[in-house]
Amino acid sequence: MNIHPTAIVSPKAQLADDVEVGPQAIIGDNVVIGAGSVVMARAIIEGYTTLGTGNTVGYGAIIGTPPQDFAFKPETRTDVRIGNNNTFREYVTIHRGTKEGSATVVGDDCYLMVAAHLGHNVSLGNKVVIANNCALGGYVEVHDGAVLGGGNVFHQFMRIGKMAMVRGGTRFGKDIPPYAMGDEDNILAGINAIGLRRAGVPSETRLEIKRVYREYFRSGLNFGQALAKIKESTWSPMVQEFISFVESSKRGICPMHQSKGNRGEDEAGE
Repeated sequence: MNIHPTAIVSPKAQLADDVEVGPQAIIGDNVVIGAGSVVMARAIIEGYTTLGTGNTVGYGAIIGTPPQDFAFKPETRTDVRIGNNNTFREYVTIHRGTKEGSATVVGDDCYLMVAAHLGHNVSLGNKVVIANNCALGGYVEVHDGAVLGGGNVFHQFMRIGKMAMVRGGTRFGKDIPPYAMGDEDNILAGINAIGLRRAGVPSETRLEIKRVYREYFRSGLNFGQALAKIKESTWSPMVQEFISFVESSKRGICPMHQSKGNRGEDEAGE
């Protein structure tokens, strides 16, 4: 274990033998850090926080502090649970859950850039990328492979679907469905065709996603009617994921921009 002499590491903390801890970092009593992880200078990890293997916690990052919730009581036991091979760059902040027994959760292979913020009870899937100064309110869900642009603001309880991409400098309070391009405040601009292609999604599946988007957003029906019509057909598993997502939405689905709705579809090259 390589711990800098100016670091403050609780003797109760559980660190794997090869964990590195930089100057003036602080690690609290109930922290568990897995093998191959690095905690850089002046980072703070406290509370009931567990990090898996191969994680990097950048300079000045703060993980496991109490939530920004007026109803939170200091004696409440809540957690932060982080998987493997994640990178948290400088000044990232991750707050623990707010209700007894709850947690803020990060999956595997995520990359959070400078000053990204995860509020209490946020849930990230795997391979999520969050750019600089992006703020996620409490209970936000981000599904696998989503990419969130710099300076974005996401309202509490909303969801961002699998492999969605969101342009920087925008605000969202409604759900962004799987494979979508978030373009303006609560507005979509087609599908994330380039991201789907780069992820190796076959052309026939991309065409099917394109088709279901047109039927849902461009049929002239309201969302409920469009969904009912879509469900009359048989679809591939990726489209079924879209259907399940919009069907379970509580905050509503972002609409498509009327003048930009085909931009992502045109990029599909099909």
